[in-house]
Amino acid sequence: MSTKNKIAIVTGGSRGLGKNMAISLAKKGIDVILTYNSNKAAADETVAEIRALGQQAVAFQLDTRVISSFDDFIRQVTAHLQEQNGSPDFDFLVNNAGTALYATVGETTEAQLDDIVNIHYKGVFFLIQKALPFINEGGGIVNISSGLSRIILPGLSVYGSIKAAIEVLTRYLARELGPRKIRVNVVAPGAIETDFGGGHTRDNKEINAQIAAATALGRVGLPDDIGGVVAFLCTEDARWINGQRIEVSGGQAL
Repeated sequence: MSTKNKIAIVTGGSRGLGKNMAISLAKKGIDVILTYNSNKAAADETVAEIRALGQQAVAFQLDTRVISSFDDFIRQVTAHLQEQNGSPDFDFLVNNAGTALYATVGETTEAQLDDIVNIHYKGVFFLIQKALPFINEGGGIVNISSGLSRIILPGLSVYGSIKAAIEVLTRYLARELGPRKIRVNVVAPGAIETDFGGGHTRDNKEINAQIAAATALGRVGLPDDIGGVVAFLCTEDARWINGQRIEVSGGQAL
C-alpha cells in the first residue's frame, strides 16, 4: 500500500452496504482493508473492483462476534501494513459488519440477544480497543447504527436498542479520543434494499411500498445512498464533524 494514501479498515466490506462504503472510500483516494465473515469470493471481487479504481485493497477473514480472534486479526493487518508501508498504522476504522434479528420481546431467546450484543456492541467495542494503538493521529472511526434507533417498529427491539447503545458509545469515544484528534461519528441508514436480514426490505414488495410511503423522498434507500456519506466522514472536508449521529434515510418517518 502506498504510504501517501490514507488507509481505512471496513468490517463486513465484501457485499451490501459495506461493499459500497469500501468502493466509495477508494473513489476518495483511500486504500482499503476489508473484512468478510464467510464469503471469500465476494470479498475477492470487491478487492478487484477497488484495485481497478487504482487503490490498494486486501481482504481478511473476521467474525466480529469472536472477540478472542481480534488479536490475531490485528497482528495480520499490522504485519501486512508494516511489510507494505514500513508502518503498521492506518487512518480509519469503519464498523459496519452486522446481522439482523426479527423477533418480538416475547419471542427473543437469550442466545439471540447474546448474538446481537456480541456482533453489534461487544465486537465493535473491543475491535476499536484493539485497533486504537494503530490509528493515526487525525484519523477517524465511523460506527454504523440504524434508523431503528429512532424509528420504533415491533419485532426489532434488540437490534434497535443495541444500535442506540452504539450511538452513545460513539459520543464517549469522540470525547476520549479528542486529544489524539481522532474523530468518531455514527451513520444511521434508514431502510435499504440489500440482502441484509435475508433481503427483508428489498424482496418484500409490501414492506418496500410501506417504507417508500413513509419516506419524504418517496422511495426505499439503496447502497449507493450510504457509502458516499461514510467516505465523506473519512475526508478532510469532514474534519470538524465529531461525535455526531448522521441519519441517512431520505426522511423516513419524519
